[in-house]
Amino acid sequence: MNSYIVRQALVTENQETFGYEILYTDNQFKSEHTDDSTAANAIENFLSSMDSEKFLDGRTAFLTFTSNLLEKGIPKMFKTNKLVIQIEDSLITNPFSQSLITKYKQSGYKIAVVDFEFAPRFFGILDIVDYIKVNFSANNPSIENIVKIGKSFGKKVIAYNVETQEAYDKAKALGCTYFQGSFVSEKMPTTVKKVNYLQSNFFLLMVAVTKDEPDIDEIESIISRDVSLTFSLLRLVNSAYFALRNRARSVKQALVILGLGQLKQWIYLLSFKQDDGSMPDELIKISFLRATFASELLEFAQDMPISRSEAYLLGMFSTLGKLMQMPLEEVLEQLPISDEIKLALLNQEGRTGLLYQLIISYEKADWKTMSACAAKLGIPQSMIAQKYFECVESVNNIWNSLTQSNTEN
Repeated sequence: MNSYIVRQALVTENQETFGYEILYTDNQFKSEHTDDSTAANAIENFLSSMDSEKFLDGRTAFLTFTSNLLEKGIPKMFKTNKLVIQIEDSLITNPFSQSLITKYKQSGYKIAVVDFEFAPRFFGILDIVDYIKVNFSANNPSIENIVKIGKSFGKKVIAYNVETQEAYDKAKALGCTYFQGSFVSEKMPTTVKKVNYLQSNFFLLMVAVTKDEPDIDEIESIISRDVSLTFSLLRLVNSAYFALRNRARSVKQALVILGLGQLKQWIYLLSFKQDDGSMPDELIKISFLRATFASELLEFAQDMPISRSEAYLLGMFSTLGKLMQMPLEEVLEQLPISDEIKLALLNQEGRTGLLYQLIISYEKADWKTMSACAAKLGIPQSMIAQKYFECVESVNNIWNSLTQSNTEN
């Protein structure tokens, strides 16, 4: 039986990541509620597969627990300031569960209730609740009252399943504290009007190209983890100025064509194009994680029409529409990527489209769709979660090194 785990960001109105909800399944897609075995397997898998601190990147974890897991003291495996204990509706009406939750609250843990409603069954536990989670994908006429009353009791309201602009605008207008869903994870600040470069990454690139003996592999690695630099480099090299007979389709090809001298000139010009706008951390991480995840999964997929480097670009360029605030189709027209990648990104067509759909489904915890895509691609489902863990850790390590370099310099 396969276990799948994914993290979903909870962000503020300013697109700052506050924490991650850990969603999981044991490949049983029928139940709407978390059972003991599913929760236990997922938590054990989560804690044993990798360092939870690295997976969460130092943020707070929102994790759903059953009554039995609370009784067995499983939350104590997490630091009190790094865990929010989520409980479902079924626990609220159980006096024994209420007493357990109260003890965890007294020990310093934060408590969140999913799909909170101001009904009599909730009042007994209201005093120890810190967060209420409201589902914004459902057409619930009571949402406005739930949010208002929750705020009047001093509770922080989390709008989850925010999948559209309409849902986000409504949650924002009601004054929700945090937002969670596919729409908000890729949302760009309205102040950003053009492509920006990750400043610390750009600094490392400048250092790398000015070494006495520049390492082309190091330069390729630095550029490849920044969607903006990758896009700009490929667009430059494939411009009319170079008049290439065969268009460059990878970062390494572009670097070979450009040459070290012109690469330095390009970076010098880019250094004057920086502005005060900035991309939200989570959007950059999403593009980097998708790219890494896609290239790793490609090694296990059967009969794929793209290379590993193209799979990396598939994931990396999936956020370009959000990044440039343009229709993705218009952005992709400027790039010399294969039709397989374009059709995959735009319409999820072909086997490359299945790979892209698998990655997006995993992000959304749509386990049933993800499992179906994996089966069609011939990817062993037993290794998908582990590869996801490895990719998250790799992205976090690089991200933290970039952040530290930027701070020190």
